[in-house]
Amino acid sequence: MNVIFMGTPSFAVPSLEKLLASPHTLLAVITSPDKTRGRGLMLSESEVKKSAKNHSLKILQPESLKDDKFVKEIENLKPDLIVVVAFRILPKEIFTIPSNGSINLHASLLPKYRGAAPINWAIIKGEKETGVTTFFLQEKVDTGNIILQNKCEINNDDDAGSLHDKLAQLGADTVLSTVKLIENSKGSVPVYKQDNTLATSAPKITPDLCKINWNDSVINIYNFIRGLSPYPAAYTFNKGNRIKIFKTCIVGRNAVSPANQRFALHSSPGEIVISNDKLYVTCTDGLLEILELQLEGKKRITAKEFMMGYKIQIGENFQ
Repeated sequence: MNVIFMGTPSFAVPSLEKLLASPHTLLAVITSPDKTRGRGLMLSESEVKKSAKNHSLKILQPESLKDDKFVKEIENLKPDLIVVVAFRILPKEIFTIPSNGSINLHASLLPKYRGAAPINWAIIKGEKETGVTTFFLQEKVDTGNIILQNKCEINNDDDAGSLHDKLAQLGADTVLSTVKLIENSKGSVPVYKQDNTLATSAPKITPDLCKINWNDSVINIYNFIRGLSPYPAAYTFNKGNRIKIFKTCIVGRNAVSPANQRFALHSSPGEIVISNDKLYVTCTDGLLEILELQLEGKKRITAKEFMMGYKIQIGENFQ
């Protein structure tokens, strides 16, 4: 089958490489234009472009997906199928070109967690299971008819980074199975419609959404922090300094020394407890041990390293 692949970040690379190792023909790879990054404003290539260059594939990087020249170029390639993994929203002029349609890989069990950040929100919401879905593209985002789904357990110690990597690999296998199914079905692919009444939203993560609310329950805060780790990372403030928190652990009140237990029992949400060279913060219904964090402008370090270099005392607050 003659395939055009569209994707940009590292999540899409395993799917691209699976297709490359298959009998299918990759006509071209479409990815985002190079961006300037850092103080030196150096041009940075997408992870998909880097992979495509390693395999000497034809690469297209349109600024606009509705550009007439780009649309014509896709038409001239005569693809049997377009495979989309973590790319922009395709206009109808593009996704209707292939004879077998266009498919998308989404990192959730649709219709749950439609939107830009399904991996983050599944963890934030405390889900124990998620997965990947392939579906045919329609004009309304993430609503197309489902082709295949595969499930993935969310472990208690998973964060957004580890779950991303697991779903990227599971997604690659699912993409390959989907392309094979489409090829063998000869135009009559078995699909089923999404139940829109079961849909939930996974909107883009913005900086305002990443601020920790210490008045929440300890389990909700724990899930919130790991759902945003390692990027963009949940944050809090102490004495006006922004501090990112990457890794925590839920502990009982008896985790702290007997001398500090009374304080831990009666402290307000957000108050800091230091005991046995460990850093804790109180929530409405428990204690959270801070394991890894980062002061703005510094590197990510352990809580013990943080306390050695940053003056913080018991009774202070994370705001």
